[in-house]
Amino acid sequence: MDIMNKNQISDQKICQKFEFRNIRPEEGEQAAEIEAVCFPPNEACSKKMMLERAARAPELFLVAVDKQTGKIAGFLNGLSTDECSFRDEFFTDAGLHDPNGKNIMLLGLDVLPRYRKQGLAREIMHQYLCREREKGRHTVLLTCLESKVEMYKKMGFCDEGIANSAWGGEQWHEMSYVIR
Repeated sequence: MDIMNKNQISDQKICQKFEFRNIRPEEGEQAAEIEAVCFPPNEACSKKMMLERAARAPELFLVAVDKQTGKIAGFLNGLSTDECSFRDEFFTDAGLHDPNGKNIMLLGLDVLPRYRKQGLAREIMHQYLCREREKGRHTVLLTCLESKVEMYKKMGFCDEGIANSAWGGEQWHEMSYVIR
């Protein structure tokens, strides 16, 4: 079922615990540290690239900040483009970001281990998709490992099969979500 239809109203318990907003310039380093925890070195975004993404496209970062600690618990980030298929260069070249692009290439959904299995990743995705729908975006694409395909299907994404990506020396699935 579509994540926006399944949960038309955000999870109130999660929304009471976390603040959802764009990343702030000073939080790029924190995002890079979280990325290093959430992804193995061959898949993780470099600190330099994370800082560049946060500087070039802060409106395409959605962070979940723990209201008790004031620290980022998780985030989702991407770049907008008019391109229709995912390619590895989106991971390494923030200059491919087109603020007026109709599509979003999601580059990472990161949730720190202590915040997992609480619905936070689902809520971050829900809020992100709703926000991008309001901006008039058309399609959201991402790549994921086989082990994450079912999770993204539950969020409303369709598995398009094996992606044209060799990022980190892995085999990826390309997943798509058409925003209505």
